[in-house]
Amino acid sequence: MKPKKTRAAVTISMPQDMAEEYDKLAKRLAKNRSVLFREMFLTYKRQSLKEEFQELQTYGVALAQKKGIFTESDVEKLVFEGH
Repeated sequence: MKPKKTRAAVTISMPQDMAEEYDKLAKRLAKNRSVLFREMFLTYKRQSLKEEFQELQTYGVALAQKKGIFTESDVEKLVFEGH
């Protein structure tokens, strides 16, 4: 049975000056290109999820306010008393 691949090679292109900055950053941080890219990707993903969560919170607050729900007490009444 063949072992399952745990890595995939990804090729990206960018302007030459950006590539040079990328390499300088990797060197300054003592990381290779792959490690730096993985860390940058995970940071971007985390930030993106945080922004999405904040958008959902904002939407939920607006929806609750339209229904007259302003406090935790209002939520508890709705959940526990069925109003």
